[in-house]
Parts: sequence; structure tokens; C-alpha cells
Amino acid sequence: MDVRQHLRSALAAALDGAGIGTEPEQIGIERPGNPAHGDWSSNVALATAKRAGRNPRELAQELADTLNADPPRHVTAVEVAGAGFVNFRLAPSWLHDVLAGIVDAGVGEFARSAVGAGSSVNIEYVSANPTGPLHAGHGRWAAYGDSLARLFERCGYEVTREFYVNDRGTQMSLFGASLTARKAGEDPPEGGYFGEYVVEWAQEMPADADPVAWGTERAHLDQVEVLASMNAEFDHWASENRLAQSGAVEAALAELTEGGFVYESEGATWLRTTDFGDGQDRVLIKSDGQPTYFLPDIAYHQQKYSRGERLIDILGADHHGYVSRMTAAMQMLGHPADSYEVLIGQHVTLIRDGAEARLSKRAGQMVEARDLVELAGADVARLTFLLQSIDTTQTIDVDLVVAESSENPVYYVQYANARVHSLARQAARRGVALSPLAEVDLSVLTHPRELALLRVLSELPDTVERAMLARAPHQVTTWARECAAALHGFWHDCPILRDDIDEEVRQARMWLVEATRIGLGVSLDLLGVSAPESM
Repeated sequence: MDVRQHLRSALAAALDGAGIGTEPEQIGIERPGNPAHGDWSSNVALATAKRAGRNPRELAQELADTLNADPPRHVTAVEVAGAGFVNFRLAPSWLHDVLAGIVDAGVGEFARSAVGAGSSVNIEYVSANPTGPLHAGHGRWAAYGDSLARLFERCGYEVTREFYVNDRGTQMSLFGASLTARKAGEDPPEGGYFGEYVVEWAQEMPADADPVAWGTERAHLDQVEVLASMNAEFDHWASENRLAQSGAVEAALAELTEGGFVYESEGATWLRTTDFGDGQDRVLIKSDGQPTYFLPDIAYHQQKYSRGERLIDILGADHHGYVSRMTAAMQMLGHPADSYEVLIGQHVTLIRDGAEARLSKRAGQMVEARDLVELAGADVARLTFLLQSIDTTQTIDVDLVVAESSENPVYYVQYANARVHSLARQAARRGVALSPLAEVDLSVLTHPRELALLRVLSELPDTVERAMLARAPHQVTTWARECAAALHGFWHDCPILRDDIDEEVRQARMWLVEATRIGLGVSLDLLGVSAPESM
């Protein structure tokens, strides 16, 4: 049983003894903000005192007295703090149970949640024009979006990963014209594409190829290749061009019109988005008869609901005004306002030798995602993108991320994982076999470094669920770094294979390392990076 459920049951019984009926599931158990206040804390006295006509602190003291008189398993002391918090101090035995639970669950089940069971979500990220390579910002959104999808899956959701290909419009004609010009040894037209990649691709393009069709496919393949190298793959590739040909745009307009949300003004067709909180109504069809980008986007999002009951769009920093209008349109089409969510990703700046870096000239002023992947490696690039929240601008020191030192957070985490795997190899060379866990006395794990590592491991399930709810994969990165730090500290102060180590202690520490392997394996998988066994 999870220790929190154990404490909830004990508190529910104490409340029942005080004449206050409360179901265990309604009792909150949290980690105290200050570790000096104990291992776990509950605000149940504060939450129930008013209903019971009691003073919160007096009720908390009564609960503490009851529990101290007959302490639940693992509990060494129950204390009252503040206005009525009930704080628990636990014996290390609860952490020994955590270790056994991790080993029993394995990488497949540890830190897995059922909070999203039976629900589905469609996550769209890295929406890009097929007119060139992906830039570093796309790389960041790819790492973020894919890890967010992994978090949702770990929490029980059915997930569809979606990429919207903007393969229609003026930019496609200009891209085709740019390829044609470079093929002929000429400059691209005004407003065209001037990156060196256009020169390279033009030389590959067959003389009889349709430049737009061929260029679209060439750009798409380049983008797919880079994304795959970063371990980011997609379940559905949506084409704006196919959408326009399918009749979905006309169908969406007809449904909006039938609902009474469309009107004509100044020769244009408008949508009454202000009725749903938008700052102004939006044009659907311009006075020249051409649809704005908003209309096909509405049709596209309507289609996406067939691939997920909740939609999440991960968009660039210039899309803040997009949220309210699309939320309004989705409500007009019958979808709950909270079923559509937009996450805004900020841009990336790369620094090298103390100055802003472009890394290559082939994409003009743009820094390609491929550049960082090829320079630092896919794992380093991806984990670096996941070091901080997506809604903050990110500056990446290229020299740091390629350095193999403790100052490099990516190297630090992967080195910890390699250390974990090295133990089995060292043990095999010395003829040390791992005994079955059921035969090992885990109670000998009492060293502060051992307990600190176990505490970090115990936090991963909560971290996963919290990171999913907050849409914050970087919280898993933070956990992995904390786990690595705890492992390195344990490794330094708690020898395992040394000849003078008691065999009982050795076996328990070897199982602690195995639990760490599982925890790091889960976290690195959620982050979409490999778990190297040697470095």
C-alpha cells in the first residue's frame, strides 16, 4: 500500500473516533514544504474543523494524541504545526517498502498513473511550413511536445501526436520559384527563400520535377529525419492542402452559419467570436473572396476532435492572440471551452564562445535544429531543450552542453545512469551475485545518503503526475538531476563492492542501485533520451 493511503486510513480512523466521519480518499496528504516538519503532512483538521464545529488546532492535537497512543506502521511521531497541520515523522522502513515497490513494478509500471484512463488527447506540435529545415525553436517544441505526450501516456491517456503541414498558400509558390531560380543559377524572387539549403536542394531537384510538389516533399523528408533523430515521431501528419480539397472548410463554415455565428460586413464574412470572450470579431472570408487562415484552421481543429476528446496545440511565441479566437470557434461547434488548450513556446538562442551562434550558413539567419543535434548529439540536444519551462526564453551555451563535466546537466544525468549499470559489470567481474530481494534485509539501509536517494526515488510517481497536469516535462528533468545528485553522493559515501563491506549491507545497496536504475530509466524514457549503460 502507498504510504499516503496508509496514513489516510489512520487519520480517517482517528477522525471517526472523534465523531467526524470522513472517507480516506478525501484526506489530503502532502510533503511538508520544510523537511524539518517531517516526512508527510495533512491539513485534514483544517479542512474538517468548521463542519465539525471544532477549533482546527485543538482537533489536530486530538488526532495527533490518538495516533501517538497507537502509532500506525512506519510512524515514529505525529506532531501539530501552525494553525492545525498534522505532521508525520516516519521510520526508514517506509522507504524500504518504496524500494521493494519500485523493483516489483519495474520500468514498465513504476510511476505509472491511471488518472487519465479512458480519456484521449490530441497534441499538435512542430507545425511548420514545408519550405525549409526546422529551426532550433522547432527542435525545442519537438522535445517538449513529445515528452508531454509521453507523460500523458504514462498517466493512462490515449495520445495522438499530430503535425500540421502548412503546404498551401503564397509561401509554397515562392518556395517553388526559389528552387527554380537556384536551379537556373539565378537569385530567388522578392520574398523568396535565400538560405543555402535552397541551393543544395535545387541541385538535387530533377529537371522535369514540379518545384512546389518536389520541394514540399524534400522539406518534409528533411524535417522528418531531424525529428526522428531527436526521438520525436508522429501518429498523424495533417495537410492543409488535403484539408482544403476535402470539403471540410465549407462544412465548418456551413455549421457556423447555421448556428447564427456568421455575418457579413464591409464585403467580408465575419465570425462573432466576441460572443465567447474574444476581444474582437474575426474575418473568415476577406472582401476579395479569399478565406483567411482562420477558417481552414477552424475546420482542421474540428477534424482533430475525431482523434482526441481534448486538443492541445503547442505554438510559437507570436500566437498569443490565437487562443481566444480558436477557443470561441470550438465552443460554437459544440466543444467545451476547456477541451481546447494552447501552450506557447518561446524561442531559443544559442551561445558559443560567449557570442550568439548561427552554427552554419546553409539556412541564412536561422539556426537549424539539425545543427545542434549534429554538434552535441540527439540526446544532449533533446535533454537540453527540456531543462526549463517551455514558456520561458532559453539560452543554450553550446560549449557547455558538449563538455563532459559535472557542470553539464545532461552529462551529469547520463553519467549517473552509466554508473548504475557499471555496478552489475563490476560485480560480475568480482564474482558477486545479487541475492533475491525477498532474502535481503533492507532495514540495514540507514545511511543518510541511502535514505536521501530513496526519498528522491519515492517522489517520481508524484512528479510524473504533477508534470502532466502542469504541462511541464522540465519537472521530470529536474527530478532526474536530483536523482543523479543523490546517486553520485551515495556512490561516493556508500561503497558496495569493497572487501570490508558487510554482505547484508552490500546486497541491500545493490538492490538500491537496481531501484535507481529503474527510476532513472523511467525518467529518461519520459524525456525521450537514451539511458546509456557506459560512458
